[in-house]
Amino acid sequence: MQLDEHLFRRESARMVAALTRIFGVHNLSLAEDVVQDAFCRALEVWKVRGVPDNPSAWLMATAKNRALDVIRRERTATTFAPEVSRMFDSEWTLAPVVDEAFASEVIRDEQLRMMFSCCDPRLKEEVQIALVLNILCGFGAQEIAGAFLAGRAAVEKRIARGKQSLATSQRLFDLTDDDVADRLPVVQRALYLLFNEGYHSVSADTVVRTELCREAIRLTELLAADARTGTPATCALAALMCLHAARLPARITGAGELSALSDQDRSTWDASLIAHGLALLDESARGADVSVYHLEAAIAAAHVQAPSVDGTDWHTVVELYDRLLAIAPSPVVALNRAIAVAQRDGAASGIAELEAISDADRLAAYPFYRAAFAELELRRGRTAEAREHFEAAMRLARNAAERRFFQKRVGCCGSDQ
Repeated sequence: MQLDEHLFRRESARMVAALTRIFGVHNLSLAEDVVQDAFCRALEVWKVRGVPDNPSAWLMATAKNRALDVIRRERTATTFAPEVSRMFDSEWTLAPVVDEAFASEVIRDEQLRMMFSCCDPRLKEEVQIALVLNILCGFGAQEIAGAFLAGRAAVEKRIARGKQSLATSQRLFDLTDDDVADRLPVVQRALYLLFNEGYHSVSADTVVRTELCREAIRLTELLAADARTGTPATCALAALMCLHAARLPARITGAGELSALSDQDRSTWDASLIAHGLALLDESARGADVSVYHLEAAIAAAHVQAPSVDGTDWHTVVELYDRLLAIAPSPVVALNRAIAVAQRDGAASGIAELEAISDADRLAAYPFYRAAFAELELRRGRTAEAREHFEAAMRLARNAAERRFFQKRVGCCGSDQ
């Protein structure tokens, strides 16, 4: 029996959202137990009867029935969500309340509330992301640990700490509250970091984690589709993710090798994702403010709309990086700007920009910093210097794919004489 793992991740998030509305956030573990029961039941039944035509509906119906059983058994001993628990005293109102909680529009709303609750500014960033991955994406502690190069025990502590914080709040974040605007940037950043970890994975096993990118896009589009949270910045963030994800099919070759932008077969880029990303970017322009996500998405758009590296509008890209540096200065942005300058003005200018990065010490462990020097020195014909930088990048590589990529670039520098 072949099943799409993404189905279980998506339905896990939806079922937990519905059940938390019924049980209350303080009973989150009970909601998760019911979801686990539904999955176990599915594996047992589907193994014998086959996967139903609508597996999502089957899982939802199973979870709903299990929730009714739990309420009937425990309603005198367990305190459920205060806003609906009074309706559990009568069988006349019990089933309609549970049915309402599983309505698709209610589930969307509850997932948003859960997202905002996980991204409480009082929680550390790594705890917020661990909660989002665990509750809203269905990732286990071991998977999260592998994605972020953390120990399983440390991740389990983060998740437990976050869930304890949720439990003490008694109810999920209220999306009608004035605090939505204050917490929205925290939610956006958590999703941005989630996508980046998938696109530029630090995992020792792989350089790209497509499942993280996919989940980040799903949650961001959920955010963008709601009138309360679908701000221009949210639309720009969704655009950025789609435009980057469109290039994923070419970032890794069939043999699992990392592919440089100049070597990628652009015909394999996802045209539908590009079109969707560009439409989202247009939608994000309806406001007066320009966020980091607007500028990064505009840069990504310049790349996906170009016929080749040489055919890219590097003047515009450099100008966008200038604006990005002005509102969100960072050594990584400065590094990317230097590479764009090299494409516009030549390798020597690019190296000068690299050397001018004021806080370059923060890039000391980043392999692509040394690789940038290497590529530009190679373009200048200084093969010995290029080799030295590529070898340094190879030592800093975070996974086997990066190491092999830099090793191949060392080979482009010729043999030692």
